[in-house]
Amino acid sequence: MNSQNSNPVIDADAHVVECAHTWDFMDKSEEKYRPIPLEAREEAGVRQQFWLVDGKVRGFRFAVLSDELMAKRQQQVGRKFAEQQESRELANVDLRLEHMDQTKVDIQVLHNTMFIESCTDRAAVDVALCKSWNRWLADIWRQGQGRLRWVCMPPTLSMTDALDQIRWSKENGAVAVCLRPVEGSRLLADSYFYPIYEIAEQLNMAIAIHIANGSAWLNDLYRHPVPIAATLHRFRIPTVASFNDILLSEIHELFPKLRFGFVEASAQWLPWVLHEAKNRFKNLNRPWSENVARDYGMFVTCENSDDLPYIVREGGEDCLVIGTDYGHTDTSSDLDAIKIFRQRDDLSAAVKKKILSDNAKALYAL
Repeated sequence: MNSQNSNPVIDADAHVVECAHTWDFMDKSEEKYRPIPLEAREEAGVRQQFWLVDGKVRGFRFAVLSDELMAKRQQQVGRKFAEQQESRELANVDLRLEHMDQTKVDIQVLHNTMFIESCTDRAAVDVALCKSWNRWLADIWRQGQGRLRWVCMPPTLSMTDALDQIRWSKENGAVAVCLRPVEGSRLLADSYFYPIYEIAEQLNMAIAIHIANGSAWLNDLYRHPVPIAATLHRFRIPTVASFNDILLSEIHELFPKLRFGFVEASAQWLPWVLHEAKNRFKNLNRPWSENVARDYGMFVTCENSDDLPYIVREGGEDCLVIGTDYGHTDTSSDLDAIKIFRQRDDLSAAVKKKILSDNAKALYAL
């Protein structure tokens, strides 16, 4: 594929799955913070995996499924997952590029897996983890022939180090800065994050708000007897709420060129949240734009299961992007998502081009 063409197909939500090699980029003085991989015994074809970080079991790590269970799960949900570990972990960059060629994707934007939850309460550990992760992704970018761009992990517990990491990451292939919808005890409208917003705007980088939850307390509160039920309010609902928080805040006035991507929460909620925000804009005596999401630089990843004609009509066609969630095996993952999207007959060719290419180019400044 030619990633330099004027209409590249962009996977706005692909992943790397962290592995032992992720931490080989730590400074010698920081190796004491190196996460240790843990595994539970295999039960019913599932081998649970964890990270031991700074003496605690923390850091999100996907379970390993047996080949038989992987095939069964794909059949159950009617979606295809990336099955080869060396591609998920990007130990073999050429294999990832080969998969992209097969699915006719020019560029993937890579998000983290581990940091979907808080990994540490200590700034020194946060800096060590994020710095090594960013160096790992920069190494992948250098091997990726310009086709593997990525989202910087800023150590938000140390703002000075966070800004340093953002600057370095911009020079090494990053197109966005990752923030979780909740970071510790702070929401993203908190002025604590303004230095990050300021530098991201200066460097023409987006803020990527991937489904996540950086509050250990909230994650514990949202546990559910049926684990898959908890993922809605642990991860998706905070992401949706952050869209509302940012839209109604002063952030757009202070950083008018800043862009936000709300990733992997689907887009079915977008018309509802915009409807609610429109009423609140009236109460605040603020002018409302009929293309408010795009005018405020706010983009949302959609899924093929969304009612896209309705979303396009009510939320606008200029703020939607699409991703495959490459590397994961959860409710949003579909290796063929872009292929299936291309075949839809309920959207015009012009709208599909925007979602596949134009909007993602605008979001990530590609």
